[in-house]
Amino acid sequence: MEESKRPCSVMTVLQTERNLSAPRVQEVFTTFGCIIRARLGLHEATLDFCSPQGLILLVLCGSESEVNAMADQLRAIEGVKVQTMWLQM
Repeated sequence: MEESKRPCSVMTVLQTERNLSAPRVQEVFTTFGCIIRARLGLHEATLDFCSPQGLILLVLCGSESEVNAMADQLRAIEGVKVQTMWLQM
């Protein structure tokens, strides 16, 4: 599919215990790396504290089946929640 015609979406990935789930989440991101256009990871961190929770925001440009397959693989990881929003551009 022509790059400019690929549907885009925003996916949020919430990790409740990111220290435990991060390696498997990263494997999924690597598998679907060609549809990831942007990635932003957020977690609370100070000099004295680093939160076990993390939120990752992804901008994806891929088919509905690719995005759904990625979401399904992420949801299969314990402590990971996923939401997807499709964009009309």
